Amino acid sequence: MTRAVLGIIGGSGIYDLPGLEDVREETIESPWGEPSAPLMRGIIAGLPVAFLPRHGKGHALSPSDINYRANIDVLKRAGVTDLVSLSACGSYKEELPPGTFVLVDQFVDRTYRRESSFFGKGCVAHVSMAHPVSPRLHVHLAAAAEAEGIAAVRGGTYVCMEGPQFSSLAESLMYKAQGHSVIGMTNMPEAKLAREAEICYASVAMVTDYDCWHPHHEAVTVQDIIRVLNSNAGKAKALVARLARDFPREHEPCPIGSDKALDTALITAPEARDAKLLARLDAVAGRVLNS
Repeated sequence: MTRAVLGIIGGSGIYDLPGLEDVREETIESPWGEPSAPLMRGIIAGLPVAFLPRHGKGHALSPSDINYRANIDVLKRAGVTDLVSLSACGSYKEELPPGTFVLVDQFVDRTYRRESSFFGKGCVAHVSMAHPVSPRLHVHLAAAAEAEGIAAVRGGTYVCMEGPQFSSLAESLMYKAQGHSVIGMTNMPEAKLAREAEICYASVAMVTDYDCWHPHHEAVTVQDIIRVLNSNAGKAKALVARLARDFPREHEPCPIGSDKALDTALITAPEARDAKLLARLDAVAGRVLNS
């Protein structure tokens, strides 16, 4: 079996990962450009862990300026098998107040400025996104939250907007009426790229506010969000530490095939594939391209 390597992407308010032992900063070059920051690699309870702050040091990158392809590519090169995304979000449900963690299992992608695939002209691939979250990783996160006494709701839909502006009232009311759970700015195309890279993916959406639909919460401000972020960040770090402590040391095959997503995805005939693109795909798709 393959050794498990846990990857953690830290969102707003989570720029480091206390508890890592034997920590080293590692700069990994990617043919897709510069990732958000060097990886912080280390061990938690004997489990290899790679941490990447999504917005870079000092929160220098807006959601639209993040190089999602480079981020996923360097995590793949680091051997990450299972990836947990930690993200701040707004809530569309009264029963999901600020401070709640939502283990989402679906996404609606409303972004439009971002490169959303490793594949394209010269090598076309179509992966399934019907079930974007790895069920086993979802279960491990739920168990870790319960063990730490962290309020976590299992299931829900995350709307990913482009940003960096917050929603208009009309948008907020529309998404709420559609029955979605939370809104954020970063989980897409992150989840799509993780699937193309055959990395099992799960998201912890950490509620900071009610967006602007709520009658007693008419506007979202950075100051309000930061107050909740500080509380959420402490809980998120405890969640990750517990997850790592209890996580299987051997990678568990994904029941929905996240880790074999490219088996039936490539459609371009071998003789029609572009050599330059194939060279960039060495980490992401090497398993199938070299077989």
